[in-house]
This record gives sequence, structure tokens and C-alpha cells, in this order.
Amino acid sequence: MAKEKRGIDDLTLWDDAKAMIRKAEAEGIQTVWDRLEGQTPHCKFCETGLTCKKCVMGPCRIKPDSEKKAHGVCGADADLTVARNFGRFVAAGAASHSDHGRDLVETLAAIGAGETTDYVIKDSDKLRRIAGEVGLSTDHKDDKAIAAELAALFTRDYGFGSNKRLSFAARVPEKRRELWEKVGIAPRGVDWEVVEMMHRTHMGVDSDAVSICLHAARTSLSDGWGGSMIATEISDIVFGTPKPGMTEVNLGVLKKDHVNILVHGHSPIVSEMLLASARDETFIQAAKSAGAAGINVAGLCCTGNELLMRQGVPMAGNHLMTELTIVTGAVDLMLVDYQCIMPSLVTISHCYHTKFVSTSNKAHFTGAEHVEFNYKNAREKADQVVRMAIEAFTERDQSRVQIPQGPMQMMTGFSNEAILGALGGTPDPLIEAIKAGSVRGAVGIVGCNNPKLKQDYVHTNLAKELIKRDILVLCTGCATSALGKAGLLMPEAASQAGDGLKAVCESLGIPPVLHVGSCVDNARIIHLCAVLANALGVDIADLPVAASAPEWYSEKAAAIGLYAVASGIFTHLGLPPHITGSETVTNLALGGLDDVVGAHFIVEPDPFKAAEQIDARIQAKRTGLGLT
Repeated sequence: MAKEKRGIDDLTLWDDAKAMIRKAEAEGIQTVWDRLEGQTPHCKFCETGLTCKKCVMGPCRIKPDSEKKAHGVCGADADLTVARNFGRFVAAGAASHSDHGRDLVETLAAIGAGETTDYVIKDSDKLRRIAGEVGLSTDHKDDKAIAAELAALFTRDYGFGSNKRLSFAARVPEKRRELWEKVGIAPRGVDWEVVEMMHRTHMGVDSDAVSICLHAARTSLSDGWGGSMIATEISDIVFGTPKPGMTEVNLGVLKKDHVNILVHGHSPIVSEMLLASARDETFIQAAKSAGAAGINVAGLCCTGNELLMRQGVPMAGNHLMTELTIVTGAVDLMLVDYQCIMPSLVTISHCYHTKFVSTSNKAHFTGAEHVEFNYKNAREKADQVVRMAIEAFTERDQSRVQIPQGPMQMMTGFSNEAILGALGGTPDPLIEAIKAGSVRGAVGIVGCNNPKLKQDYVHTNLAKELIKRDILVLCTGCATSALGKAGLLMPEAASQAGDGLKAVCESLGIPPVLHVGSCVDNARIIHLCAVLANALGVDIADLPVAASAPEWYSEKAAAIGLYAVASGIFTHLGLPPHITGSETVTNLALGGLDDVVGAHFIVEPDPFKAAEQIDARIQAKRTGLGLT
């Protein structure tokens, strides 16, 4: 029987999104929700991870309860098939974030070699601090020399060699490092682990499901403590370490009388340079000559988060808002780099005057205009793109423009340096608040949107439930827009928190939900956990902390969730990965990993039930530390 079509109120929490879905329907434009409806019901073999097409003896579909189809042609059973698929899923996610990091390493190396004048060191103090942290001498060296040496060291983190340990492994509590070594999942090199996973999951190599799952954990750790952490720290060094500030969020950040440019993707290398051009007085005057009041830059997804954190650029929305921004009719140009960019955006942009411009040699989009950025030409290309946006503005049909409601205010910019700075430079005040119970624990709410779930419903309600229980929330990525639109990223939201957390937030003038960056910046969260664990002399798994990806969809999110668990952090998912066809892999994820790494996953789409389970875990960890 066909599933009944969901009404608009079932698709999203937000009025701005609902208005644009209605407009899209009226204008005959297909959205992500329409395409999801066309794809359902989904293939049960695919949903449970029981399909295999890794060789041309197949493809195979495994039916564990069937005498004839319980094994693939090669003899792989359900457990092995699911583990292979999941291992490759995690490897793709780790590769994506880590390749982002590689781009930043190359940019840092270019600065060090004097090969670029477009990019410079914005935070010299952090450059020197990070260099010292990973064992480099900074005495009698200028910033360029240090940048060159640091880039060379991080380049080695991507390969394999004699060190066999990531540079930032030094941040990991000793107990956790010893556990990784004992279990055999200590990450060695980013590319090493990803390539080894692809090798292990080739037919005729690793045929033990548990072995493959453990290497998946190792691969994810090479992302969290390697590629993503490198990306975060270099971004701070090159573009500036974020500090708290105010900005705005939702579709109301678009301006009818301005040239509107949206940046989308994940790389600050592109978006920072675009912003510099858009703020150039020459182009502002050119926009005014074209009839606009000025140039307005706004962000989407994680590129938006990068500019939000460092430059206060407003956020138009998250993953499920990307199509709807174009439907407003007010977007003159969308500039993209890579990751989470739906190919449908090109099609929808062609329904309006919107220019869709790709910038990365790794991410071409059929029908887009391609303007390739690199560290030698970035400002020149950014200038070119701004000119294109101004020209597009002159072609805008103002009768088709509909910008719903005004924007919401939110506070952003909580890097670890900013958080510790607010605490006087050390984690001690936070530790004392945790001991006293004013802050009972902390949870990172991260990740994407998934059209299978009501947009931002789980994000928002989970955060509200946690802060009521005096649990501090840190957010990144697409969760940022959700929690910002809900008003939870404002100091005034402390009134919705429990008495203990409310008092702490009011004393510091901060919200009960802190925005700490883009999805690569989940590395800030695990680093902060390590700082707390090292200060207490315990393992991360002993802390009253948890993580949640309530509406996740991507391979990257699977890698993030797994590196959180492998780091010792209890992790909630709103939807299961494609592993439920294997009892062995499912049981390992939902409990068995506790015996291996001290943490595991839970899967719960109901935010209120998820809050109960997270609360129980945090209380158990408090009890384990002798706290009430």
C-alpha cells in the first residue's frame, strides 16, 4: 500500500521553509522532499546493508534466512557484507573531511613558501602555539618559516612512515592512547587508514566482520584527530581564531534591494576570499551603479558556518534550506566548493536568474559555470565572481522575489580558545561547575538534515530538553541554523535552562547552546573533552559527556559519530546506518563497543526519549566520578 504523502507541516519546523515549499509547488519546482517521495519505499536490502556490488561476480543480495541466498557468490554472509559496506561508508566520510584538511595544508605550505599573496597568517600566536605543541621549535623563526615546517609535518600525517602516529595524538589522554594501542586502532596516517580500508574490503582480503569494524574505528580516528583537526587549526591560523559575536539566521537575511551572494559547501579557502572581494568598495560602488543598495553575502551549511564563526556573516540556512534559498528569487549567485551540494541546485537555479558557480577541480556540476580557485589566483577569481553576481542582479525579476519573515539574532564564535578565555584561561571553572552540578555534563549536537525526518524537529527539541537538565550543549554544522532559528544561541535562552546552567550562563553572558563551528570543527569538541580529561587525570570515556547527530545523512557524519565513540563518547543517532542486516555489526554498534572502547551508539528518532537516554548516561558517568 502506498505511503500517504506528508503535509507541509510534517516536512519542516520553520515558517520560512514552509513558505518556500509552497512557492516551489506553485512554480512547479521539484524539491528534495518531492524526490524522496519518488524514491520510497526504499529497497530493504539496501537499507539494511545486505547488497554487494563490489565485484562483477555479483551484484548480490543477501538473505540470511534463505538456504540459497544466505551468501554472496564469493561466500560472504550477512555480517561480512554489512561490515564491508559500512567500512567503505566510513572511509568515504573520513576521506572527505580529511581532503578538506589537505587543501588547507597546501595553502599553509604555499604561505610558507611565499607562493601566494592572497592568503596570509592571521593568527601568528596560534601558529606558534600549535607548532610548539607538535614539537617544532619556533625560536628565531618568522611566521613563514614556521608555516612551512608545520605544513611539512601535517603532510606527513597524511601518509605513512616512521612516526606511525598523528601529530595531534599528543592531545589524547594517555589512558585513551593506551587503549587504542591495546585494541589495535591507534590511527597512524590519514591516507594510510583510508587506503587500507579500501584494501581490506576488497573481495578476498579481510573476511572478519569485527576486524573490519575495528579498522573502521581506526579510519574514523584518523579523521577526527587527524584531517579534521588539522583543518580546524590551520583555518584558525590562516583566517583567524573565532571570537564571540552577534549575527543573524534564516531566509530573512536575504535582502531584496541588495546583490545577494550565497556561499555553500565546506571550504573557507573559497568563501573567505569571496567575502574580501564583496567588501571591496570598488565592487560595492559597482553594485550601486547597477541599481542595488549594496552587496550581501550569506552562508549555507558549513562554508556558512566558517564565515559565521570568524566574520559574523549571516546564515541563510542548513542542508534542507539550500534549494529553498534559490526559490526566494532573491539569490543572484550561489558560489559552491564541495560536499553536501545537491546537484538539484543547478536545475533550480536555471528556473531563476541565479548564477550557479563551482570553484573546485574536485567538484564539477553539470550545467554550472566553473571558475576554478587556487591559492595563486583566489582574489582574482573572487573579483570575477562578484562581477558576475552584480550582472545577475540586473537580470532579477523582482516580481518573483519572496523573502519570508525577518532574521533571528544569534551569538557565535565559540572556539576552544574563546571558551577557555571566558573561563579565565583554564578549564578549572567548568570542572568546578561540573563537580558542583551546576553543569551536569555536556553534549555536542552536530550534523546534517535528513528529509526522512521533520526538518530540525529533533535538533531543536533535543537541545531544549538537555539544557532543561543543566546539560550544556555545543553545536556545529547544520544543527547551528536549527538551534539559531529556535533562539537557543542567544544569552536570553538561559531562561530555558535548568537553574544551575542558567546561573552559569548568566554569569558569563553566554547562551546555553554554544556554536563551535562547522562539521570539521567537531574536532574542537573532542579536543575540549581531551583538555577536561587531561585536567582531571581520567579518560574521555569517564567524562559526563555525549554526542548526537539527530538528523544525519552523510558518510562524513558516520565517520564523525564513529570517531566520537572510538574516543570514548556515547553517541546518539536519529536514524540507523545501513547495518541492521547484520546482528553482529548492529550489536557491536549498540552495545558491544562499550566493552572495547568505553562507549557505543544509540539510535532514537524521538528527541524526548533520546534526551532521557543521554541524561541517564551522563548521570552514570557522574556517579562513576563520585559526583551526585
